[in-house]
Amino acid sequence: MMQPQRILIGDAGAQIAAARWGEPGSGKPPALLLHGTGFVAEVWTEVAQALASDYTVYALDRRGHGLSHKPAADRYHFQDFAEDARMVVERLDLRNIYGIGHSAGATDLMLATRLMPDRVARLFVTEPTAMDPRAPRDAGLSEMSRASVQGALRRRAEFDSAEILFQRLRNAPAFAPWTAPSLSAYVRHGFAELDDGRVRLRCTPEIESALLLPIVEAMEQVYTGDGRGNPFSWFTEIACPVCIATAEHSGPVYKLMADRAAALIPHASRWTFDGVGHCVAQEAPELMVAALRTFVAQTG
Repeated sequence: MMQPQRILIGDAGAQIAAARWGEPGSGKPPALLLHGTGFVAEVWTEVAQALASDYTVYALDRRGHGLSHKPAADRYHFQDFAEDARMVVERLDLRNIYGIGHSAGATDLMLATRLMPDRVARLFVTEPTAMDPRAPRDAGLSEMSRASVQGALRRRAEFDSAEILFQRLRNAPAFAPWTAPSLSAYVRHGFAELDDGRVRLRCTPEIESALLLPIVEAMEQVYTGDGRGNPFSWFTEIACPVCIATAEHSGPVYKLMADRAAALIPHASRWTFDGVGHCVAQEAPELMVAALRTFVAQTG
């Protein structure tokens, strides 16, 4: 199997790390893959390897994750991630991009497309984080969401070894459906190995908590953004072909947010993944690859 090359893009202190399958001079168009909250570029490994026959594939570590930079807690707004994606695309001079995103990473790509519409050919997004900016709520976050953000701070960050961690995750309900290569990639790249053989989360509990706050605010229609405002109205300006996918066994809020995104992008098509949960690319990469290829065939 083709192994990716690791690269760093951007200025010192604010670099975004990427895994690349294939060579940029091959003449193949680029595919740009963005993961969901808490993960890393290599969780796309099986999808990326399949796509590499037709594309030069780039998967990013989103800010706060993996080997990418980890800014202060107030720099994890949706627009920050979109600006990161644009920076990477412009530094690498990528054009005719097939953007493929999952969850909050899907949102990154959708917002970034508005910033660089001439560079993105099509988007396939699975259960993006989305709010409808036309119907914001004045109320604050629910107690459940506040507890979720605070609960991330109590997440265990260190484990005795990568092997013990793999087995622990393999038995956890959230990761049990993942393929072995996807789970191995997460363990290897989502955790740093310490001198004593222990492993530590790269996306620390403090970072995950900071990441989650704007996400749950968007879920509950109370996200207002920072001084730059709320960018979710940008969805209405996306002109390229878009497919918005949902998964049969994911939570209701993901389907609700996909419906919000579709309402803002009337020309978007829809896709449903049967028999799988929120992390489709890690549970059933063959289903993801088939959908991605079908979408290309449909859009030319």
